[in-house]
Amino acid sequence: MSAPRSTRVEVNGWVILDKPYGMTSTHAVSQLKRIYNGKKAGHAGTLDPLASGILPIAFGEATKTVPFVQDGQKAYRFTVRWGAETTTDDTEGSVTQTSDIRPSVAQIEVALPHFIGEILQRPPAFSAIKVGGERAYDLARDGEEVVLEARPITIHDLRLVDSTADEAVLEAECGKGTYVRALARDLGRMFGCYGHVTALRRTRVGPFTELDAVPLDELKASAESAVHALLPVETGLSELACVIVDRNGAARLRRGQSLILRGRDAPAEGETVYAACGGVPVAFGVVDHGQLVPSRVFNLPE
Repeated sequence: MSAPRSTRVEVNGWVILDKPYGMTSTHAVSQLKRIYNGKKAGHAGTLDPLASGILPIAFGEATKTVPFVQDGQKAYRFTVRWGAETTTDDTEGSVTQTSDIRPSVAQIEVALPHFIGEILQRPPAFSAIKVGGERAYDLARDGEEVVLEARPITIHDLRLVDSTADEAVLEAECGKGTYVRALARDLGRMFGCYGHVTALRRTRVGPFTELDAVPLDELKASAESAVHALLPVETGLSELACVIVDRNGAARLRRGQSLILRGRDAPAEGETVYAACGGVPVAFGVVDHGQLVPSRVFNLPE
């Protein structure tokens, strides 16, 4: 007996979900696949269940552009509570150290520049990093001691936006691989007062900001809202240069063949660009010896 044929449809594009607090990124993708009845979907960068904010979700051909969005700059707004460090560096874990010391606003302002630029950061034990083929958080939950190696990250900006005696609200702009929970931990240790994250919101991922984000309830409310929220595939490539090609050039690229780029506005050697024909993305790839060598090709209707 043959398996029942799937009733899911081809959906291509991006939906920038304003993920609610308490939901996993995987569950969020499942929810949107159900709303759009899409065959294929994935997210660009995991957002912890205890965090809210921007979770870009790609459908169909847009999934090919996920690495460009995932590797883009990110921004967060988060609250650090002073006086306690936890096993998870947030409110989920158990308290491991406490202190009655509290940093002043002046101390915080002086400390923040030390975390800007390329720095070494040790990821939290409760993270998705693999250790010997297993996720660090699985090992930590099983009671194993997990000590991850510090690794280079880039923080473009870190600023204080509000402060009380026990808490500080900060905003960070950072590169791939940065753990905000580790920032809270390291700030607390610098002040000798300890600290952990109590609230976290992601406000930017690559080209997408809060202006693009749509709440889950709004997507569920009506089919019209869901259709309006679906952004074109090429929005995931908006931080790359676009090369306009004719139909013959598009046909070459779709066959996986390289295309000679002419003209004074041709992209630089080694640059990653994408090609479009008639407003439809065709392929993306790297410029090599004056030619666009396609890495991935899109299967989109013209």
